[in-house]
Formats: sequence, structure tokens, C-alpha cells
Amino acid sequence: MSVLSLDQVRIHSGGSTQEAALQEATDILVAAGAVTPAYVDAMRQREQTVSTYMGNGLAIPHGTNDAKDAILGSALSVVRYDGGVDWDGEQATFVVGIAGRGDEHLEILSQIAILFSDEDDVAKLNAAQTPEELYALLSAVND
Repeated sequence: MSVLSLDQVRIHSGGSTQEAALQEATDILVAAGAVTPAYVDAMRQREQTVSTYMGNGLAIPHGTNDAKDAILGSALSVVRYDGGVDWDGEQATFVVGIAGRGDEHLEILSQIAILFSDEDDVAKLNAAQTPEELYALLSAVND
């Protein structure tokens, strides 16, 4: 199951707002054919309930359980904001949007969590110069 392709990986030199980051994550997932544009509302609802900031500069926005109709397939969006994003008072550098059909989102979430739990891995992700380099480091999520 391939949940990540190169065109779903972006690097921005500047920062962003949480709202704009949620929209960009949704736009990438829409372009990948994984969700409908309504998915951003489910992401917003999730943030109102509980922040998806995970630590180590990582936020993993995803929709609420009510969003099943908006999910067409499983996919990830990965955006690195070198200027950071204020995520409910925390500083997020990586915003990884997740759409998972059925229980697949749990497996995808765990793979991302493992990748970002290792400080050496996070340092490599932050040091990647191009989307291609970043994708190469993240491509294990497709295994």
C-alpha cells in the first residue's frame, strides 16, 4: 500500500498558520485522491477536541471518526515549515496530514510516531534539502 508519493511532500522556507497548514494538508490529500475537500472541516473539529501536536516538532492532523464519508483512500501529506507553525502554543515544523480508510490510519499513525520518536531521525528529516531527500527518508511508510 503506497500512502506517500513525492508530490505529497513539500518544504517551505517560511512559516504558516495552523489554519493554512490544515488547508494545505487537505489540498495535498485531495490532489492524491484520498479525501474530499470537506475533510478539512473534520480536521478542524479534531483540533477543537484534542491537539494533534505530538512533540519533536510534529503535528499529525487527521479527521474525526465522523469523517469516514470524506475519506476515499489512505494517504499522507508531509509539509515541513522551516519557519514553524504555532500549533496551539507549540512549535510544529512538520505537519503530516493523515487520511486512513478503516483501521489503516492507526497503522500509518504508528509508523509516523516511530519515525519521529528518534531524535537522530528527526534531525535527518530537518536537514533534508529537497523534497526528494525528505521523501527518501519517509518512504518506509509505504512498506
